[in-house]
Amino acid sequence: MRYRLELKLKPAEGALLRVLGMIERRGFPPHAVHATHDGDGYWALALVIDSTRAPETLRQQLLKIYDVEELSFSAVQELTRDRRHQDRAA
Repeated sequence: MRYRLELKLKPAEGALLRVLGMIERRGFPPHAVHATHDGDGYWALALVIDSTRAPETLRQQLLKIYDVEELSFSAVQELTRDRRHQDRAA
């Protein structure tokens, strides 16, 4: 299953690396990563991760990192290849 995580990180040196490292070390391989730096210095980080496990454990671990200000996650629906072709034909 795929999940979308959205995080807001404090403007601290190494914050992005700490968060991405924890996600990977905990066995939630990232499928997509998008990061932007806002005007206040905070990082807005959006990830899509693949996992057979529920991301609740990862959420609890990420919230322990000092740099994480906000965190939300949601399940991502995946369209199958056949479904995408049907949508295009319609």
